[in-house]
Amino acid sequence: MATVVDLITYPVKGCAGTSVSSTQLTPAGLAHDRSFMVVSVDGVYRTQRRDPRLALVRPTVSADGSRITLASAEPDGGDGVVPGDLHVDVTTSAARRDVDLFGATYQGIDQGEETAAWLTDFLGTPSRLVRVPPEHDRKTDGLTPGTSGYADSSAVHVLSRASLTHLHTRLAERGAPPLAMDRFRPNIVIDSHPEGTHAEQAADWAAEPHAEDRIRRATIGAAGLGYTKLAVRCAVTLVDQEAGARGGPEPLRTLADYRRFSAGGVVFGAKFAVVRPGKLSVGDEVAVEEWGDAEA
Repeated sequence: MATVVDLITYPVKGCAGTSVSSTQLTPAGLAHDRSFMVVSVDGVYRTQRRDPRLALVRPTVSADGSRITLASAEPDGGDGVVPGDLHVDVTTSAARRDVDLFGATYQGIDQGEETAAWLTDFLGTPSRLVRVPPEHDRKTDGLTPGTSGYADSSAVHVLSRASLTHLHTRLAERGAPPLAMDRFRPNIVIDSHPEGTHAEQAADWAAEPHAEDRIRRATIGAAGLGYTKLAVRCAVTLVDQEAGARGGPEPLRTLADYRRFSAGGVVFGAKFAVVRPGKLSVGDEVAVEEWGDAEA
């Protein structure tokens, strides 16, 4: 048996996440997850791959989605521009514009000049904020059909603490320090049931590193997930989320030793589509209804 130990939503793609104790899982993922995106003046998505300071933008969205706040998490001694918190009424009625996400064209609703000026000052490059339109009908790929907002692909990213613990063991063998879970930007973090005995936890599937790779169908709380694919990792994992800057070759160097994917790249965690929306809470049991073989 396994439980949810953290739920993280990322209202603005590429920016910092917010841990919540409970939330609604919508067809497009956790409520408000990746419903906004920072773009260039030409509408091309911004990401920590090129703009690591995005990690220092702390967005929060009101429960009804009508208001967004942008705050700075510039560390003490940082040399970047630190504007004050910005509170903006979200518009869904403004004109749509084309936006580019990995070469695919979608629509976005621009959130105005004040928001654009805040992001431009903070990131040091001309930027604007767009919102997913209500009529957004993106289809995501993978084993289970689904949809998402401006996420890289599928709506939900699941990662276990056991997988991270195993990575830490590998890092230690190289003399490298452990890395925070936020390097991997999961939505749902799972772990062995905390109330089990030591023997029960040892026998728990969630104590096995990368067990999430084999889940094909699962119920969590009132919601249901269907496996889409493994999470192929990119240079975002090199960004120290507290500093907003790239920090070296890890974890990609170590993951390349044991998590190479036959289709290319290295993998860590698994992606899922939402097959049944519903409420999720920290502490919910993860009930696996169907298992499959891990992709090589």
